[in-house]
Formats: sequence, C-alpha cells, structure tokens
Amino acid sequence: MRAFTYERAASPVQAAAAAAANPGAKFIAGGTNLLDLMKLEIETPSHLIDVNGLGLDTIETIPEGGLRIGALVRNTDLAADERVRRDYGVLSRAILAGASGQLRNRATTAGNLLQRTRCPYFYDTAQPCNKRQPGSGCSAIGGFSRQLGIVGTSEACIATNPSDMAVGLRVLDATIETVKPDATTRRIPIAEFHRLPGDTPHIETVLEPGEFITAVTLPSPVGGKHVYRKVRDRASYAFALVSVATVLQQDGTGRVAVGGIAHKPWRVEAAEAELPRGAKAAAERLLAGAKPTHDNAFKMPLVERALGSVLDETRS
Repeated sequence: MRAFTYERAASPVQAAAAAAANPGAKFIAGGTNLLDLMKLEIETPSHLIDVNGLGLDTIETIPEGGLRIGALVRNTDLAADERVRRDYGVLSRAILAGASGQLRNRATTAGNLLQRTRCPYFYDTAQPCNKRQPGSGCSAIGGFSRQLGIVGTSEACIATNPSDMAVGLRVLDATIETVKPDATTRRIPIAEFHRLPGDTPHIETVLEPGEFITAVTLPSPVGGKHVYRKVRDRASYAFALVSVATVLQQDGTGRVAVGGIAHKPWRVEAAEAELPRGAKAAAERLLAGAKPTHDNAFKMPLVERALGSVLDETRS
C-alpha cells in the first residue's frame, strides 16, 4: 500500500471541497472495497477523506411519503429497517443477498453504489485493463469472460457492476442526492447515475470531481410483491451471474431490473410492458442488442429462467 495523507471531514461541503482540492483524494467510510484495492495498488489515493463523522447515518420519512437514506447508513441497518422491510422488501432482500454479515456491518449506502467491478482482469495488475489503465486494452475480450457483461458493453470493456443493492434501488426508482464543492446540490435519478462503458470505462458514474453523495431517496411505496432472485456459483458470499429484482402487481404488471449482465443495473421499461405475456417476451426486450461471449452466452437463457421462476412464484 502506498503512503497517503488523511483528514476527517467536518461537513459534507468540506469533504467535497477537500476532494476537489486534492485530485488524488478518495472518500473513505466503511472501506470494504477501497482498502482491498489500495492493498493491490489498483487504487492509489494520495489523500483519504474520512466521512464517518458527518452524521449521515439515519433513515428518515420524507413528506412525499418515501424515505431518505443517509449516505453512511450501514447495509445491515438498511436491510433491517422496519419501513424498508415492509414497503421496499426488494431492497432489503437485495442487500441481504450481497457480501457477508461482517461486510454488511461496515459497508455504507454510498459506498455500495460506488464499489468497483470484480472483473478478474481489473484485479490482475499484470493484465491490460481499460478500467484500471485507460487505453491499455481489455483483456476480458477474448479472455475468460464467464462472469462478465452481455448487454450494454463496448469494444473497450465488458465488465459488470457488482452491486446487489443498486439493482434493488433501480427497480424502485431511487434518487441520489449530492453536494458539490461550491455547496450546490443536485438530485440524480439512479437510472442516470451509472454510466455505460463506451470509450471511457474508467468513468463509472456521472459524479463530478469532488461531488459527494449525501443520501439516497426512495419514492412512495409502490406495493405489490417484491422479489430478489440471485443466481450465483455458491449459496453465499458470491457475486451474481444473474440477479432479478421485481415488483409485481396482482394484474401481472410490474417492474424488473437485472444485475450481473451489464456495467450498470439493467432496466428496460419497454420490457416491463411484456411482463403479462411472460418471461420469454420480457427477456427478449430486456436483452435486445446483447453481445454475449462464448463463455457467458448461458446468461441469455438464465435471465429468462430466473425471471420466469419469479413470475411463477408470484402467480402461485
């Protein structure tokens, strides 16, 4: 691990300003992803800004009827919150499907949104990776790609977003609240938060330099049956090959977001109109334009089967 300087932020604006003033800076809260990457020298921040003391660790009901989740709410606390379990069950289930109990006790809401891919070539510093070193090439293309993306990929990157929580937030139409170094704020719909790789896969979100996440808001509950189905190589502590988050109504309509297949949580609203017709029709719309590799072509039918099992469970 390389040497770095350290400070504790006194306010969200101060944290943002400190990050903007130090281009090599990183925010640190739980550190469950960042510290691993620093040990491998994939991330080499020159300055760490500790944001744990900012008081952004509460879940509040908002006047519009939804919830505001502080950026520093730990995953364990979010999944266990009575309001989340009752009204946003898909989110609670998605969080509990990720990582381990020990990691969920430390991992934060904002940190989960910002965690980086688990592509094996990103973690292997001996291999070219456009996400780790822009312009060096993508070793995954033509390499071992079983866990990697099939839709929304590019010639520069086929990595996937690893977050379970983000898939649950996407199906719920969450919004990310931020503050910039000049104290201005903005609200970013989660549909727009994560970027597709294009020619710049190292730029993973729409956050500007120094911009700091302060909260995630959920709209009013939508009702229906909430299901999160995660298919993985082992029953726990494994990233999704495919995951399906659904909110389904009694009349067969609903919402669906998919994880494990793209650079961001994958939701195609046009596919949701096909849900009453069944998993095959919805999956065809979800995966339109997909470009699987020889190693991960199995994800195409797996999306349909995972969604089909959820639809069957909901209708029974």
